[in-house]
Amino acid sequence: MGQTAGQSAAEVEGPARKLGFRPGQVVQELGWDEDCDDDLRIDIEDTTGTELVDQGSGDVADVVLQWWRDDDGDLTDGLVDAITELAPGGVVWLLTPKVGRDGHVEASDIADAALTAGLSTTTTVSVTEDWSGTKLVAPRG
Repeated sequence: MGQTAGQSAAEVEGPARKLGFRPGQVVQELGWDEDCDDDLRIDIEDTTGTELVDQGSGDVADVVLQWWRDDDGDLTDGLVDAITELAPGGVVWLLTPKVGRDGHVEASDIADAALTAGLSTTTTVSVTEDWSGTKLVAPRG
């Protein structure tokens, strides 16, 4: 799709680029289920030029894409699992259902779980119609 008059490059790029995905990155996907946004998943694969990998694949991930719903269990445990195969300086994108949708996770619960798992929250954005994304990173030091 081409850029039309009055649109900036940021308006025509897909959500994967807006989230900072780049060509060549290894992206590990956790928590996939039928409610996940396949268009986002495809956009990430198209942007990185690589297929999403599962946990235990043996690949060190540059980014972990963690789908999480309120009833998925203990979020702290999920985040600890998410960073197991994460490269130093890597990023976890925690995707949760938006407010008012089944499985919504409160921002305070995300912040608490991230802190306990040794991560810091940096950004929360609207990723798709149904999912919000919270960027989590290991503190510098």
